[in-house]
Amino acid sequence: MPIRTASLSKQLHKNGARLHQAMMARLQFEGPDHEATQREEALMAERRFLKEARERREAMAQQPKAKPERVVKEAKAPKEKAPKAAKETTKEAKAKPAAEAKGKAKEHVTRTEKAARKKEALDAAKRASRKSSGKPVAKAGK
Repeated sequence: MPIRTASLSKQLHKNGARLHQAMMARLQFEGPDHEATQREEALMAERRFLKEARERREAMAQQPKAKPERVVKEAKAPKEKAPKAAKETTKEAKAKPAAEAKGKAKEHVTRTEKAARKKEALDAAKRASRKSSGKPVAKAGK
């Protein structure tokens, strides 16, 4: 079973605690002059293995890392721009309203057009009233 190298220090710590408990249990029940039990020997062998794995990991960390080769990118050719269409200079182009030149149909009446229509309607109404009455109408502004 592979050992996760990131957890070696925790494994060593836990192994040391279990080994200490096993040694204290043997000393308490059998005394100090008895040999180590199988459980203690297994824990000591595991501890040795963990320490060797830690040393191998540290030695590998000291080695230079393999770096990937740098990819040299070639410059792309610039895109060719499409030639612009020649502008119309004929009388027809000048006669077109600004909204049609932009490609939009005129959908609403502007404020200035409304004011001009209103003024024309008022002038027409004044002229009609003069014709019917025959008397000149005095202007309000003068």
